[in-house]
Amino acid sequence: MATAGYDDNNIFAKILRGEIPSVRVYEDEHTVAFMDVMPQAPGHVLVIPRSGSRNLLDADPAVLSRTIPVVQKVANAVKEAFEADGVFIAQFNEPAAGQTVFHLHFHIIPRHEGVGLKPHSGQMEDGAVLKAHADKIRAALAET
Repeated sequence: MATAGYDDNNIFAKILRGEIPSVRVYEDEHTVAFMDVMPQAPGHVLVIPRSGSRNLLDADPAVLSRTIPVVQKVANAVKEAFEADGVFIAQFNEPAAGQTVFHLHFHIIPRHEGVGLKPHSGQMEDGAVLKAHADKIRAALAET
């Protein structure tokens, strides 16, 4: 079955263009990391490349080689900022795998022993909470 092409009107492309606000924690010339507005745990961050690809399956390997180190960097900062026991990193490819936004993205979610994840249900987090969480992550990034 053929994969659909990249749609540059997806929500993450709109965030990259500044058409939709986001609470950013890190950015460079190739990537942007921002708070997930429907977090599954406090500190849930998304990392996306600036260049458009639908998902991992059609991404340029050069894009992946610039994105993965940022995923690692942000994951370490999230783990430190939220004193997490571990970090869950997820990346979905196509609807059957759970992908709902068709711009390559990586979820970084701090995990604590015995604490379950909240559903990614459409319940948006308060903006002040997201900003406070972003501040903690940026502080951890500044220490590295």
